[in-house]
Amino acid sequence: MISDLRNNFSALESKLTPDQYSEKDREIAKKAFYLAKRAHEGQVRKTGESYFIHPLATAIKLADLKLPVEIIVAGILHDVPEDTAVTIEEIKAEFGDDVATMVNGVTKLGHVQYRGIDRYVENLRKMFLAMAQDVRVIFIKFADRMHNMETLYVIPEHKRLRIAKEVMEIYAPIANRLGMGEYRGLFEDYAFRYLEPREYNWTKHLLEQRVKKAGPAMDRAMKEVEDEMRKNDIKAVNIHGRIKFCYSLYKKLKKYDKDINKVYDIIALRIVVNDVSDCYAVLGTLHGMYTPLAGRIKDYIAQPKPNGYQSLHTTVFDDHGSILEFQIRTLEMHEEAEYGVAAHWRYKENAKAQEKQVNWMNELVKIQKEIGEGDFMTKLDELKLDMFQDHIFVFSPNGDVFDLPEGSTPIDFAYAVHSDIGDRASIAKINHQVVNLGTPLSSGDMCEIIIDKKRKSPNADWLKFVTTQHARSKIKDALRRNKRSFLPSFMDRSKK
Repeated sequence: MISDLRNNFSALESKLTPDQYSEKDREIAKKAFYLAKRAHEGQVRKTGESYFIHPLATAIKLADLKLPVEIIVAGILHDVPEDTAVTIEEIKAEFGDDVATMVNGVTKLGHVQYRGIDRYVENLRKMFLAMAQDVRVIFIKFADRMHNMETLYVIPEHKRLRIAKEVMEIYAPIANRLGMGEYRGLFEDYAFRYLEPREYNWTKHLLEQRVKKAGPAMDRAMKEVEDEMRKNDIKAVNIHGRIKFCYSLYKKLKKYDKDINKVYDIIALRIVVNDVSDCYAVLGTLHGMYTPLAGRIKDYIAQPKPNGYQSLHTTVFDDHGSILEFQIRTLEMHEEAEYGVAAHWRYKENAKAQEKQVNWMNELVKIQKEIGEGDFMTKLDELKLDMFQDHIFVFSPNGDVFDLPEGSTPIDFAYAVHSDIGDRASIAKINHQVVNLGTPLSSGDMCEIIIDKKRKSPNADWLKFVTTQHARSKIKDALRRNKRSFLPSFMDRSKK
């Protein structure tokens, strides 16, 4: 326990392994450790523990991500300027501009809270802008918030619910867009526990029962696969089990009328290998051993998910009739899936400024500027929907890939291609089959839009089913331009 080690440096030092951190790194971390410990002396958390337990736990979580020592040091010091007599100028003098800038960035995000829509929107702005400037600030904020969630039970219920809401609506979606699967899952589960306790306990019980039931089959499969890979001269970096997060399972169960027998990926065996060719060799080996389940083979290596996730997935029947899910990936893909953008920083200690930025963040900041101060509150839900919703990738007939929010329709796709295609869309085909223009698209679909050259404006009824803010605004713009012929009929329908 961290609390047992609060009087010495060993809790953090054990994470700073020689393969990743130099002697100089450990000395810098030790210096920050003792400065923060002295600064927080006498402060107590609501758990009754020394307050210093919190910044130490934050730093340990950052070290678990194998992030550069500068980020870990900023994590130890993140509460010092706001809560103690030590100033940001003193931190700059002791540890340099880079660490001081990160600490200052976290301090500015110190009060991202839901206290009415005005404050909420302003705090969202702060977080988006901080990310666009330097994503490392968000790693520290994530580690800080994760430790707070672990001790959320000690604070009053109304505050618990407010913090859980923030985590579900802000932190988890941002973690998802950063590709940080482990953090997203943990954030969602912590928030789920407090926001919907009855559903959380029901799902947790189902999960535990299924894990207990599937255990023998998974143990048997792990040994069989290890033996077969050895025979085929395929070296495994590691093979381990993965249990689905509670909230992720709950969302799937809602799709299947709470029938757990329709969810196949509750438990999976993860096979991590050295290179991509080994991934496909393992897939062939598994299909030689077991019977693949039709329609359950997914190649996210050839076609990565929009957040960068790569892996091969397959579901099989074993000889005893059990259904098993396998995920096959390289070590680099595994680190990317678990830690997303944070994984890049393990090997980029001298990253240039532009490498600290993520394209979607810059896109989000651009959208905010386009919306303007006055409209931002009214557009917030649409903005969150587009940027934070689970995304799918859809192909054009030419093979171009379009990143769209889950639930997008052919009309959303058409406007993503070009506003003229959207305005004149007449017929849609998904995977060569003619479909209704409001049909939801799925990841991996090929979508083709056939236009009507005589058409001068979109159909106002499309506003009832489009998902993206981009498509919605383009349709409204076109309707305004052609208001004499389209707006009256639209308004008449809205009155009925």
